[in-house]
Amino acid sequence: MKENQKVVRSSFWANLFKPATDKSDLQEILQAIPMFAQLSKRDFSALFNIIHNRSYVAQEYIFYQGDPGIGLYIIRDGEVRIERKLESGETIQLAKFKEGDFFGELALVDDEKRSASAIADSDVKLAVIFKPDLDEFISRFPKKGVKILQGISHVVAVRLRQLNEENIKLQSSIKKYSENKHGT
Repeated sequence: MKENQKVVRSSFWANLFKPATDKSDLQEILQAIPMFAQLSKRDFSALFNIIHNRSYVAQEYIFYQGDPGIGLYIIRDGEVRIERKLESGETIQLAKFKEGDFFGELALVDDEKRSASAIADSDVKLAVIFKPDLDEFISRFPKKGVKILQGISHVVAVRLRQLNEENIKLQSSIKKYSENKHGT
């Protein structure tokens, strides 16, 4: 870890959906991800036409904080860390992902900029689904698209619930600390 860098654990960045697996077959990896879990083998054959393979060397940026969000990344091999640079100049590591994990899914549903940077921690092989390709896929195959969008909604909902629980615990800890400090 770099100097002036903290590691922060947050449910938003945790991969809550990946079962323990070391399978490298892309279809098996995709089926373990909620966005694609409802797809049939036939659906996957159409989906594979929009998947792009990318490779990055260790310490290479996959995307930078502030870049346009343009796609979902699925790790086929290697490790990726997610970092956010604060206004103070401090860098916080939000997550570390490995084979079978995914990141960048919000880019499939909104047009916002990346809230953090993704950096290859080792040589990495990624499968990427770019938003324009997915949008076209959904137009061509609306029933398959609905399944994928339902899966994305599930991912976002689970992460939001986890964040709410963490927020409640944090608020409770702050309240207890404040009460103890002020003797109330």
